[in-house]
Amino acid sequence: MRVGAFVLAAQFPGQGHGEALYRAVRSAEVAEEAGLDAVWLAEHHFVPYGVCPSAVTLAALLLGRTRTLGVGTAVSVLPTTHPVTLGEQAALLHLTSGGRFTLGVGRGGPWVDLEVFNSGLEAYEEGFPESLELLMRWLREPRVGSEGERFSFREVPVVPRPDELLDSTGPGVVVACTSPASVRLAAAHGLPMLLGMHSEDQEKADMVALWRKCALEAGRSPDEVASAGHVAAGVVQIADRCQEARETLLKTMPGWLHHGLSAHVTVDGRIRRMRDPLAYTELLCDLHPVGSPRLCADRLAATRERTGIGRFALLAEGSGDLAATEENLRRLGADVLPLLA
Repeated sequence: MRVGAFVLAAQFPGQGHGEALYRAVRSAEVAEEAGLDAVWLAEHHFVPYGVCPSAVTLAALLLGRTRTLGVGTAVSVLPTTHPVTLGEQAALLHLTSGGRFTLGVGRGGPWVDLEVFNSGLEAYEEGFPESLELLMRWLREPRVGSEGERFSFREVPVVPRPDELLDSTGPGVVVACTSPASVRLAAAHGLPMLLGMHSEDQEKADMVALWRKCALEAGRSPDEVASAGHVAAGVVQIADRCQEARETLLKTMPGWLHHGLSAHVTVDGRIRRMRDPLAYTELLCDLHPVGSPRLCADRLAATRERTGIGRFALLAEGSGDLAATEENLRRLGADVLPLLA
């Protein structure tokens, strides 16, 4: 089992952008000290839900600050960037970090980001498959050209070549999946999924089963399918008493969720119904490792058993407090991981 931290750089009410970003950087440093497998960095624009607008940029900083920790994006939003630009950045981080970088990609949402970055709504609604296909060719082939609907250019050499790292075919890539269509797309490319923290174990298991079926139909080998490193996002809060852990999150997370999620603006004025922040926090506490070390270990082990997923990206900053976040990460490493060995 590989347990990492999911870092949102969340701006809680009353906090500044710098405070949220400093907590994100410290989370990675402490995660490495605590013996966690990786940190996964979220990317958002124009909202306090998360104030990191470039996951690859923050990844570069954290790869330089750490020595053994894996660093991944969760996720870099493909519709608002050029796939070749992202591919070049991923190759650069892969090579210079000795293979510690993983590129997570996703569709994002129908947000005003599409207008600001001049991508257009079509990039979100229709363009993700073309973008993903071009990105994967850039990460796997020596020369790439394109004659697609959105991207058309003459063949050019891939520089730097990500497969020049010894025993490597390039950086690992995961795809955020929230629907059967995205599961099928990830499976067709043989790419593992990143599954959201709102999903219950049965929903995750169903998506893994669909991925497996589609990957085999696409010609992927049984060994490749069996070894797919899917990642499950979640929340972690550790305390000696289970109720204390829940109360910590119930005190802080609803205000942050309301503050952050309500700031999203759709590009076309469509209405997007927001989850009830308190009910959502209660759901996350019920689904994920929130409680005593023993309860946390049992919940992670149960998810592994029910879904087959062995990689986790756990949000540890739900208290909104730097010292509490650092202590939470240290306890995850010292008190929970040994119970999973």
